[in-house]
Amino acid sequence: MRILIALTYYRPHYSGLTIYTERLARALVQRGHQVTVITSRFDRSLKAREVRDGVEIVRPWVLGRVSKGVLMPTMGIQALELTRKADVVNLHVPQLDAAPISIQARLLGKPVVLTYHCDLQLPAGLIHRVANQVSHVANHISARNANRIVTNTRDYAEHSPFLKNYLDKVEVIAPPVVLPESGDQDAAAFRQKFQIQKDQKIVGMAARLATEKGVEYLIEAMPEVLKHHPDARVLFVGQHQNVLGEEQYAARLAPMLDQLNGHWSFLGILAPSELAAFFKECRATVLPSINGTESFGMVQIESMSCGTPVIATDIPGVRQPVTCTGMGEIVPPRNSLALAKALIRLLDRPENYCGDPEAIKRQYAPDSVAAHYEALFRETIEKR
Repeated sequence: MRILIALTYYRPHYSGLTIYTERLARALVQRGHQVTVITSRFDRSLKAREVRDGVEIVRPWVLGRVSKGVLMPTMGIQALELTRKADVVNLHVPQLDAAPISIQARLLGKPVVLTYHCDLQLPAGLIHRVANQVSHVANHISARNANRIVTNTRDYAEHSPFLKNYLDKVEVIAPPVVLPESGDQDAAAFRQKFQIQKDQKIVGMAARLATEKGVEYLIEAMPEVLKHHPDARVLFVGQHQNVLGEEQYAARLAPMLDQLNGHWSFLGILAPSELAAFFKECRATVLPSINGTESFGMVQIESMSCGTPVIATDIPGVRQPVTCTGMGEIVPPRNSLALAKALIRLLDRPENYCGDPEAIKRQYAPDSVAAHYEALFRETIEKR
């Protein structure tokens, strides 16, 4: 099949959405399909066209930005050319350009599969409010033109203000998750590089430093945790500097972090082998997300596949990995005390949260996910 994937940001941009799409595109290529990704040239140093891991990447130039979105005057023309050549179009939203691309695909008789990652909830402010509304309208146009809509869990679909309008089109497909194997040498190198003491209780968080991640609630929980485990330390993996649209949030957290006196370390974006070592080194990982912008949290599966339990918030979609595996605890969102108590329980009794990491790896393997997409693509093509 010739598959066209469209999304606003693609690698090297770092987010759950871009990681998901990159893994899916690679796996589809490995299954013998021709995959083209059309995305933004958000960084002028990026090439307008290139091939990575067998995936052709086309990047229209960016005229400017509105909130977290981008304006690409030539997107429509380039997307039209690529849509004509495609057998199926896979749109990843939220994405403003998904609406016109879905209309083009429908006019050309091409089936559309929409992958809905999350409800968009931008911070307060006039520009953000306008961007939210425009995105909302674009999503509805895209959904109405789509043959099927993919989401991570039925739980999220039924509680999403947007997706609950299109449940008859929803197909649940697990997100693709994979980590390289990490051995004793990788673990030793990781401990030495980041100065981790022997038997130190490491709490992990892997995310962007963004408002919807609820980082402040983990910060607020740590003083209570330190009363019971004085050597506990948080390792935060992911982009924490110059996160687009989150500068004020980072500034607000800075004085709170200063009070933890060395019990919090930012590691930045890690190589895949280091990321696997990170999850294995943690006693527990935390995903304290606060709203529907987070629909699942692939980092939970990464953590569990390494045998490390997770504390996640009780919001649709996000609660599903812990609910289905028993590897962790679920706490109310925006509740630092509940988070602290759950962390203490996990650090005290990690043996109570064991699961089946190998079964988790098989379920979320990119090839398994790509096979599900492949079947869905073929179904939509045949029906068309």
